[in-house]
Amino acid sequence: MSSENLIVIAKQFINQYSYNTPQKLKLVDAYLAYVMLTGIVQFAYCGLVGTFPFNSFLSGFISCVGCFILGVCLRIQSNPANRFHFPNISPERAFADFIFANVVLHLVVVNFIG
Repeated sequence: MSSENLIVIAKQFINQYSYNTPQKLKLVDAYLAYVMLTGIVQFAYCGLVGTFPFNSFLSGFISCVGCFILGVCLRIQSNPANRFHFPNISPERAFADFIFANVVLHLVVVNFIG
């Protein structure tokens, strides 16, 4: 596969994504990208500087991973294409579940820091 084919595929993906994806899902995708970038930066910082306060590193990294997983669940449940798989869950209910799970996650993270 040549680089020209990859460029064509990437452009087609971006065009289809911008045309077919609802604005709410784009917002969730931006949040997922932010959380992933934060986790990568934390992991790189840990590799470069060290893990002296190890509980702090673990708490931050677990928070990023947990937020990413909860965000993916929110995206899956609020996607109109998946309405058949989640007939009893409205997007508002999915968002409320996301908020509640994030509160529980961060209570555990703050407790773990000490």
